[in-house]
Formats: sequence, structure tokens, C-alpha cells
Amino acid sequence: MSTTAHDNSPPVRLALSMGDPTGIGPEILCKAIAHLRSSGWLTSHARLTLFADAPLMHFTADELGLPDLFDDKASPSVSLVHTTVPVTGDQRSGALSAAGRISHRCVERAIDAVLGEDASVPREQLCEAIVTAPISKEAWHAAGVDYPGHTELLAERFDSPRSAMLFVGPTLRVILVTIHIPLRDVPRKVNPARVLDAIELGNAACLALGVKQPRIAVAGINPHAGENGLFGSEDVELILPAVERARERGLNVVGPLPGDAVFLAAAKGHHDLVVAMYHDQGLIPVKLLDRAQAVNVTVGLKHQGKPVVRTSPAHGTANDIAGKNIADATSMIESITLAASMVLRNRQHA
Repeated sequence: MSTTAHDNSPPVRLALSMGDPTGIGPEILCKAIAHLRSSGWLTSHARLTLFADAPLMHFTADELGLPDLFDDKASPSVSLVHTTVPVTGDQRSGALSAAGRISHRCVERAIDAVLGEDASVPREQLCEAIVTAPISKEAWHAAGVDYPGHTELLAERFDSPRSAMLFVGPTLRVILVTIHIPLRDVPRKVNPARVLDAIELGNAACLALGVKQPRIAVAGINPHAGENGLFGSEDVELILPAVERARERGLNVVGPLPGDAVFLAAAKGHHDLVVAMYHDQGLIPVKLLDRAQAVNVTVGLKHQGKPVVRTSPAHGTANDIAGKNIADATSMIESITLAASMVLRNRQHA
């Protein structure tokens, strides 16, 4: 569990969203909250505002043998805010779109709780970070939500075009240059400016995570990082200029390095962060090595000039095991505690 060694700091206020109601989001949220409550961490470190379908959360808690989980007296640090979807003239039918609408609405309200646009959250209790349970991108699409995922929605709502997806685990830290796009589109989406953004955002995130002098490795896009142009010119033309510019700005960066070797070097402790060019290049090693302990962090978000933390489990909705009480809540626990830890460090720096 991530630690927060700031005894004199007020508890961190976190906004949580339920995620897809047909997935494991409700289950891992209940398990995580119960774990953090029983350990004493929750009382000492955080106040949680959970935007969710309240009847579903109560039902899930009962099924898990936690009937008092959302009781005000038993869990004074947890506020469950019932979230519904406003009825409009263009509501789409079907279970998939219904799940997409409610999960999207929960995320929107969590964002509003940070921006001060949710009437249920008093101004003096505005949240400082967002923790999201997994959503189904297919359900969002069926519901007419025009975002491929959380990261893109958050970037727009916080007016933060210079944002990126970072994965943090006990073994690896990996930031992505491109996110949810087809593999065929990666070469034309990777450019020196985007690579430099990822390097700089990753460096700042490492500092916020307590890494004092981040050592950054940039992965190539082609086999063997292009082998000096033999396997493609993208590494020299699109990635190397960004690495050189980052060095000019005083960052400790190497690359482009072969993607089949750089993650092993990072796992051995030679690099503090790897910049990956595309989704699966970065996510396969993260999920292979860090599994349930990995956390997805959106970096680069800001509100009123201050950084906004957003974390999420580094896994999907796992609908095949939903409702079976076998989902592992470790990544959700890590997401909540890491969000609190990052907020406390941001307070110190401010």
C-alpha cells in the first residue's frame, strides 16, 4: 500500500466514481473501502465521496458481508452520493448503453466535485483528486459518449491538452505517447512534440511520486529502435529530436532504445521511467510484471493552476467474474492510497 507520512496534514478529499455497473467496479470499491477502513488508514488520511448507483452499492456491500459499509456512523469518512442519469429525448435503449450512461455520469460528477460544479459537494469540501473504477469503452460508445476513455474526457474537462497516461507499479513506471488508437495510426501520431510532452510530463510525475532525479528511458517505435534506419526512419526522425531537446532542458534521458530490452533494464532498476510509444508496448510489461498492484495515473491535469490527481486500477471491467466475489481489489486500494499520497506531496510543493 502506498504510504502518506504527513501526520499534520488534513485528510485528503477524494472523489470516486463507480465505473461500469455490470463489471467489478462496485465489488472492488466495496472491498477497498472496507480494507482501508479496517486498517485505520481511511480515518487518518482521507475523506471519500463516492458517486454511484446507491442501491447497487448497498446490494454489493450486503453480498460481500459488509452491511454497514455505507452507514454514516460506521463509515464517517465515506459519503455515498446516489447518481442517476437525467432523462433526455435521445436516450438510447439497451443494457449496454444504459451501463455506459450511468458510468459516464458518475465520472462527470466526480469531475464536477473537483471543479466545484456539483451542488451535492459544499465549496469548503471540494475534492482534490479523482479515483475511477473501470469503465467499458464499448458501453460508452453505445451510450453515445464521444470519448474513447477516461483520459481523453479528463483532458477536455480540465482544459489540459498536455496530459498523458502513466502507469505506476512496484517494478515499473511507464508513460504513453499515444493511447487509444489503432496500431496502424501510431507512426503518424508520434511526433517530436508529443514525445517531448510525454518525457516532461513523466519527469514531473516522477518528482510528484518522490523520485528526486528521474532517469528516463525512451523506447523506440521499430524493432531494435530502427537499427540506424534499417528497420524504419521513425526513431531517428520522430523520437531522437525529442530526446535531444529534453537533454538540452536538463532532463536525464536516454533513447530511443529497443522496446524488447528497455523494460527489462527498467525492471532491474536502471531507469525510473520508460516512455512507450503506443498502448500495448507499455501495457504488456506493466501487466506482466506488476499485475494487480499497477495503477493508472492521468498526468498533466490542472485546475486553477494547481495539479489535479486522477488514478484508476490498471485493469478492465472483468465482466466475466462480476458478482462472483472473486475480484482482486489490490489495484483499487493502491489507486486510492496513491492518489492521497500524490495530493499530499502537491500540497507540500505548493
